[in-house]
Amino acid sequence: MNRREFLTTLAATAAATTLPTLAQSPAQSQGNAQLAIESTTGPTIPLDFTGLSYETAQLANPAFFSAQNKVLIDLFRGLSPQGVLRIGGNTSEFTTWSPTDITTPPPFDATGPATHAHAEIPTTNTPRAIKNLRAFLDATNWTLIYGLNAARGTIENAVAEAIAVHEIIGPRLICFQLGNEPASWRRRYRPATFTYADYAKEWAKLHDAVVAKIPNARFGGADDNGTAYLTGLAADASHYHDIVLLTSHYYTMGPASSPKSTLERLLNPDPKLASNLATIMAAARATHLPYRMTEGNSCWDGGKPGVSDTLASALWCADMMLQFAQAGAAGVNLHGGGEGFYTPIAGSPSTALTTRPEYYGIQFAQQLTGHTFLKTTLTGASPRVNAYALEQHHHRALVVINKDDAPLTLTIPTRTQTKAVRLTGPAFDSKSKPDYNPITVPRTTHLEIPARSATLYNL
Repeated sequence: MNRREFLTTLAATAAATTLPTLAQSPAQSQGNAQLAIESTTGPTIPLDFTGLSYETAQLANPAFFSAQNKVLIDLFRGLSPQGVLRIGGNTSEFTTWSPTDITTPPPFDATGPATHAHAEIPTTNTPRAIKNLRAFLDATNWTLIYGLNAARGTIENAVAEAIAVHEIIGPRLICFQLGNEPASWRRRYRPATFTYADYAKEWAKLHDAVVAKIPNARFGGADDNGTAYLTGLAADASHYHDIVLLTSHYYTMGPASSPKSTLERLLNPDPKLASNLATIMAAARATHLPYRMTEGNSCWDGGKPGVSDTLASALWCADMMLQFAQAGAAGVNLHGGGEGFYTPIAGSPSTALTTRPEYYGIQFAQQLTGHTFLKTTLTGASPRVNAYALEQHHHRALVVINKDDAPLTLTIPTRTQTKAVRLTGPAFDSKSKPDYNPITVPRTTHLEIPARSATLYNL
């Protein structure tokens, strides 16, 4: 299929400032809503759906991703027994590979998501960092997606790095990605006229150079915001038997400095998400390739304080992950690291690693891996309420996420069991650890859904 035919088919298929504390006083109920559950099944959530994304610059401290970082290992395993780590981000374009280890102290203990303030600090990756990374992956039982410097480095240096990564990481390497967010290279690393067609030529040149040295290398991409570069690479995928994964990034809003990046906006439905996912999944079906969101979070440019580090972000995260899963995505990787406002795991080994509210949103969604979605119809609820029905081994589960500051009563067709799990907190902008615990509920078809909550029921 040529690119024009592919895009024609794709178009037809796809037509398918911090706020004050919120909800400090009881809000009026939303009223009664109804949920219908059908037997029609949808996608099954892969067991390795959950993932994290870190900047390549973090490898400048080889001790971070290592078997000796026991706390980080436990935190990763607390999210998933078999997740996916993605290494890349803006700093990948400012890294250089050195075949010899560096004896001087690392430039930092931990580094956060790249922002305009510190993305352009050069760092060096070494064999020691990759060997330690392999030991970390073995200890966590996670696998790896690895980004190579395609925007500013040389092909020779990228190939040398790929050889080392492929040899050392071995079976835990899912694929390489060539460059990070190539659409943003315009006016930064490339002329203003730079398009996907130009990127495709550069991609092919680096791809061929890697394959010349590593014949069984595998690739994913385009690791970009939006859909244009993903659909472009998907259209070209028939020419490359070694493309195994379609990828893109997703941020609900940004930049963090924008007055439009608010807690209210995070809680409201993203009007672009459904249409973008439809386009992406149409490309995935047309190419018979899985799709993974390899970098994303609440607000790009490092996150926004009072928004990205709150209970609201935890509820948003759980809901977003299930939206991607319901669309058929193979997984999501939440970006983070260091003291980034949206990072699920904050801090460093020397100052202590801690969890942020979003960590618990990931944990909540992780419970559903291995489950298959059932078709549902929700009526009478706020736009901030979503409900998901799933089944596994003939047992059904129901998830209700209420991102509204008012409770609601939800009528369902089947009585619940008495055991449930709930994620909630005192206020949307609360930065404390959310209340995330098993609860006991009445056996009933009329569920009382609290404000600011995500609840997993057994049916």
